[in-house]
Amino acid sequence: MIEVIGVQFHQAGNIYYFKPNDEEIKKGEHIIVETDKGKCVAEVVETKKKKSIEEIVLPLKKVVRKMNKDDLDYYEKLQKEEEEALEICEKKVKEHGLPMKLIGARYAFDKKFIMFYFSAEGRVDFRDLVRDLAKVFKTRIELRQIGVRDASKMMGGIGICGRRLCCSQWLRNFESVSVNMAKAQYLSLNPSKMSGLCGRLRCCLRYEKKQYEEMSEKYPNIGSRVKTPKGKGEVKNINIFTESVFVVLDESEAEIIVDITDIDNIGKNNKKNGGNDEKK
Repeated sequence: MIEVIGVQFHQAGNIYYFKPNDEEIKKGEHIIVETDKGKCVAEVVETKKKKSIEEIVLPLKKVVRKMNKDDLDYYEKLQKEEEEALEICEKKVKEHGLPMKLIGARYAFDKKFIMFYFSAEGRVDFRDLVRDLAKVFKTRIELRQIGVRDASKMMGGIGICGRRLCCSQWLRNFESVSVNMAKAQYLSLNPSKMSGLCGRLRCCLRYEKKQYEEMSEKYPNIGSRVKTPKGKGEVKNINIFTESVFVVLDESEAEIIVDITDIDNIGKNNKKNGGNDEKK
């Protein structure tokens, strides 16, 4: 077992482990760590703990120090320089006519390199751009292409729920999301309502999928045949929250709302057979 400290370089980003020093460091504090590319600022997300060799990547880089007041003042100035660098890079991108959207810029704490993050639909040949930027900033230049979901994570924003994006607040890893998850929750399949700021299906479609599937077990399939107190009909929709079913009657073609307890032939056999086992 090896003692380590876990940090993130971006909000809700991947966790990286470093060899701690003797300082008392708390979760949420900012520290300076040694990386292959230079000294960088990171936020502590896991305080000192023991990890097995299988859980970490060796050799471990070390924690340089907890940021003091001078470090914090310098870092604030560095962040302003990053904003200026991004503006310069955007101008250079336009000059070269490159099909890319810049997302952010990040300096190493010791300014040994600057990383520009961008998104693009395909591969971009930015070699000439890098040469131009190197002349301007007099340091190592790196450009990293990221996907649209990672771009939203980095830029942040407000979701359809009115809260900060999950990916930019706490969601570290993206999992696959499918339209079937929306169908399982009887949500509108309107693309504008199912999509997040990234243009992809909203990650939160995964969150309650299992609960909806469990709750819907006692309901008939949409399109199945059922018997109600007012006659037989076809299920058009269900409402799990009110425990009711929308049925179109055969004789009158009227749409009625029926309590789940007032419907016959909605057991397991009905779901498996598509609702065709109604009583004669």
